[in-house]
Amino acid sequence: MEIRIKSGARLVALFALVLIVSSCGLPRSGPNKREIFESSVQRKGNAFIVTVNDRVIKYTSVAPTLEFDRRFTSAGKINSDVIRPGDVLGVQVWENTSETLLGGKVANSTNLQQIQVDATGSIFIPYAGRIKAAGNTPDQLRQIITRKLDAQTPDPQVIVRRLPGKGSTVSVMGGVSAQGVYQIGPATRTLSAMLAKAGGVRIEPEVAQIKVTRHGRTGTIWLLDLYSNPKADIALRPGDRIFVQQDRRSFTALGATGQQTRIPFTTQKLTAIEAIAQVGGLNSNLADPTGVFVFRDEPAEIANAVLGRNDLRGPQRFAYVLDLTKPNGMFLARDFIIRDGDTVYVTEAPYVQWNKTLSVLNSGIATSANVKNVGK
Repeated sequence: MEIRIKSGARLVALFALVLIVSSCGLPRSGPNKREIFESSVQRKGNAFIVTVNDRVIKYTSVAPTLEFDRRFTSAGKINSDVIRPGDVLGVQVWENTSETLLGGKVANSTNLQQIQVDATGSIFIPYAGRIKAAGNTPDQLRQIITRKLDAQTPDPQVIVRRLPGKGSTVSVMGGVSAQGVYQIGPATRTLSAMLAKAGGVRIEPEVAQIKVTRHGRTGTIWLLDLYSNPKADIALRPGDRIFVQQDRRSFTALGATGQQTRIPFTTQKLTAIEAIAQVGGLNSNLADPTGVFVFRDEPAEIANAVLGRNDLRGPQRFAYVLDLTKPNGMFLARDFIIRDGDTVYVTEAPYVQWNKTLSVLNSGIATSANVKNVGK
């Protein structure tokens, strides 16, 4: 009888010890599934816990749409031959006389370089005066200068050339092979042609974005859309600033995954199953495949649609839960879109904490036995 009492006492003591050890805060990667559900609004928490289904996917599958508005797409191609304010011109004049008007007795030709068209569109030519250059082609301006000089020197021959300058130019910066300022010419009047002129884009096409700033307004487009959609290949304007950048979106992976880190997007659209794969998948020794969570702040319009209500205002905290063990769990994870700033969190399986508790107990028992042996 005494032996039974002692055995029962030992079992009670062992059970109490298990409870104490399990409640004393063993190391873990984060909250378990039960604790997350305890934080739901339904249980007076501050987050909506929503199980992912086809209806949820319908309202949450929002990917960033990048496109140029009509102010960019409606602009027609400019005539690259037309002179504009800011253009730099070179004018050469030949005179059919031994004593020239512009060159004196030394030479019968005069080279007037770096003549800039001013803000009013005019230039100044000696003996011809101020001439309206803007709005004319180089050949039309040549004829105007010829007529002006013809009254003062016999049969002048004039050549007008546009020189590199800041007039009809754009700047190309960022992830291109050759950053710089480029002239808008007959072969470079569109965005794709100018990018090619700059040596092409050095960023992976899947995540490359093209920004164009014009008169204080900026439009952005995906590089792949630029080549697949003719309307996106906009006509350029003097002064445009083109910037090529990599997609800056990212998500954070935590919990029982292959790695816990911040991950940049590698595609325009990223699904939950792709996000998990990017961090090495679920940790087979730790992960609970029934507790894959995606945490995010949802705008009010999406939050109301998902919950079937219309009274929410402002951003709302959401925790979407995926159960990969269900027959359609993988398909739902394949269709659920990850967004910029999301946190993908995988909970630990329930047995993991139990194994840690037993490990601590076994360690304690072994230590106690060693101490007892030393004392003998």
